[in-house]
Amino acid sequence: MELWYTELHTKGSGICFKVKETLFKKHSKFQEVTVLDTEDYGRMLVIDGLVMLTERDEFIYHEMMAHPALFLHRSPENVLVIGGGDGGTVREVARHKAVKSITLCEIDDVVLDVAKKFFPNLSTQLFSDNRVEIIVDDASKHIKDKKENYDVILVDSSDPVGPAENLFKRDFFESLKKSLKPDGIVVLQSESPFYHLDIIKNVRENLLGAGFDNVLFYWAHIPTYPGGVWCWAIASCTYHPIKDFSLEGKDFNMELKYYSPEIHKASFILPEYFKRALSEVLSFEF
Repeated sequence: MELWYTELHTKGSGICFKVKETLFKKHSKFQEVTVLDTEDYGRMLVIDGLVMLTERDEFIYHEMMAHPALFLHRSPENVLVIGGGDGGTVREVARHKAVKSITLCEIDDVVLDVAKKFFPNLSTQLFSDNRVEIIVDDASKHIKDKKENYDVILVDSSDPVGPAENLFKRDFFESLKKSLKPDGIVVLQSESPFYHLDIIKNVRENLLGAGFDNVLFYWAHIPTYPGGVWCWAIASCTYHPIKDFSLEGKDFNMELKYYSPEIHKASFILPEYFKRALSEVLSFEF
């Protein structure tokens, strides 16, 4: 008998994967964590019934989570990754030689254990790079006493339900701003523009309300995510992600699969339906 995993994106549509084997399933203190071995996409991490990553396409998400901000910032020495216990974002941050410290704040230690056992290609830097410090804690608590600590903060959270719900609220964004240095940059995964425009607009409004001057969105195709597209918010009081983007003094000698200087610029060109929903944000010219 064939085994299939289905994730519904609406009541009438979703995505299916043929499963070879269920490798792991456990209810942690916060969520249900599952690892499936699929026929077409390799190992898949599922949290509370939602696909977080697959071995086949995770590189797109993680490269786009990390590199736009790290190549934009002139000197990204201290980086905080919130969530991202699978290690993929830390892996990409660690490619940057200018980075001196990487703090990972993950609320669920089960995710860390699963990453180490089942996703070594993602998690190697978590446990082998001496620049990395792992903190198992609620990120909203971790950053409350931090002031101007970080150059870049990458919020690699799960969807805005359960333990990640607080990571999409204005008071959390205000704490992010306080914990950034004056020229700091924050990036947040911001859901699918095809299905989640209401969430995306709330992210924009809350970032602007928290005091960030430049709030823009960029996007990429990710086959296993709802609608096949995903987006990120990037916010700063100093840097504009198009006007201030330059590789001068940067080492781009990396073996990346998706991100490039051309992709960086192109990813901020949004389709009309997305632009209309965010018309207040897009006041610049390409």
